[in-house]
Amino acid sequence: MAAETTGTGTTAEMPTSPAALERAIDAKRASLAATIDELSARARPKEIVRRGVAGAGAKARGAVATPDGHLRAERIGAVAGAGLVVLVMLIWVRRRR
Repeated sequence: MAAETTGTGTTAEMPTSPAALERAIDAKRASLAATIDELSARARPKEIVRRGVAGAGAKARGAVATPDGHLRAERIGAVAGAGLVVLVMLIWVRRRR
């Protein structure tokens, strides 16, 4: 009885008949093809950008909303206040020139 080590580190019984061996090879080939297709889909530049935008949007929503969907007024106020300070500083610097 021959055993092989699979990619997960477990051992599986090696088929002994040629037909069973061909079925096992075909199943492994299909599994590898699906894995390659998934990796190539994940590596597409548009997909990478889409995941980045979705992650940034989720992070921004998490920063200004509670888990139950209500707005966090203190955080929105802090961001608005910081934006106002930056705007005032820009106006002040331009007028000094």
